Amino acid sequence: MILAGKVAIVTGATRGIGKAIALTLAHNGAAVLAHGTNADLLDGVTAEIRENGGRALAFAGDVVDPETAAHAVRLANETFGGVDILVNNAGINLRASTLEMRLEDWQRVMDVNLNGTLHFCRAVLPDMIARGGGRIVNVSSTTAKTAHRNAAPAYGASKAAVNYLTMHLATEMAAHNIIVNAICPGPVETDMSAQWSDDYRKAVVGRVPLKRLGTPQNIADAVLFLASEMSGFITGETININGGTYMN
Repeated sequence: MILAGKVAIVTGATRGIGKAIALTLAHNGAAVLAHGTNADLLDGVTAEIRENGGRALAFAGDVVDPETAAHAVRLANETFGGVDILVNNAGINLRASTLEMRLEDWQRVMDVNLNGTLHFCRAVLPDMIARGGGRIVNVSSTTAKTAHRNAAPAYGASKAAVNYLTMHLATEMAAHNIIVNAICPGPVETDMSAQWSDDYRKAVVGRVPLKRLGTPQNIADAVLFLASEMSGFITGETININGGTYMN
């Protein structure tokens, strides 16, 4: 129970990686405010946490609206007494080439992936400063570090910006004992990858040195490490979790 007594907000917690993160933090002792856009799925996540003896609260809203973040932080304070951990996992990917994508799609990806992350950071930082510290983990992507033809330009650009924001906040907030890191997942078993054709799956796996896709639990375990005291001397990092598909 390495997070016993801690309170965490996890955005994009309805399914896949976000759900695994919420369940893992709760299993290790944190009270979790699970955020997403689908209230029914969120209720399922929080019910599972409670059935296993944890504390959880669901909150549905769009991260593009700054008030969503402000409201989530208020609820966490009112219900659990504060916020120690923020995991910015909410994100979208609208696939199109540079010339084919609509500008409104570019803007939507930026609004969710980058601006949504900023809104939640800005909402939670005053509380963390007042409490004498905290942990922020931003979920980025390997795509932020290396280009490939199948990636959407808006997605890669938004995640690269998240990586810079992570480093900037880590520098700015170090004096307040607020540790900020990002993780960069590679190919992971999710609802999206379940729709791949067999040939495409084989091609993706073939590019992974470990010769398999990652799992949501692989990602959640890394978040747990960064959210805990075990990572107390790591800040401003963008950590690859991708089976070796990108190394630096």
